[in-house]
Amino acid sequence: MFENLLNLVKENAGDAIINNTAIPNEHNDAAIETTTNSIIEGLKNQLGNGGLDGLTSLFQGNNQSGMVQNISQNVAGNLMQKFGIENEAAQSIVSSLIPVVMNKFVNKTNDPNDSSFDVQGIMGSLMGGGNASSSIGGILGKMFN
Repeated sequence: MFENLLNLVKENAGDAIINNTAIPNEHNDAAIETTTNSIIEGLKNQLGNGGLDGLTSLFQGNNQSGMVQNISQNVAGNLMQKFGIENEAAQSIVSSLIPVVMNKFVNKTNDPNDSSFDVQGIMGSLMGGGNASSSIGGILGKMFN
């Protein structure tokens, strides 16, 4: 899941990261990776806080602006900490990047013709693999098929 999400962030990082003077060009790849890790961390936090219903709802395409906002705050905080950018610059990055990435992430997950993301794989990654994730992923997979 990480590589596919990393590619999705890269594809959409143009003005938000790559063409942004707040992040020096030599840090573009690290900023993209930090953003990707922060999204995954935010999804794991959602799941860890009993947010299975929220994740399920997200992958069903329902409005989850609260979850996206939490993920955005996580990304902004990590970008500020790692790259020393101001809050305003970090907020600008996340407001233009995270909603787009999350929307495409959900759309790709739900597209039967796109195998880059699947609910079972995502849940397995978020839960750390193993039998528990396979069974929950299987249940969720059946819900979306």
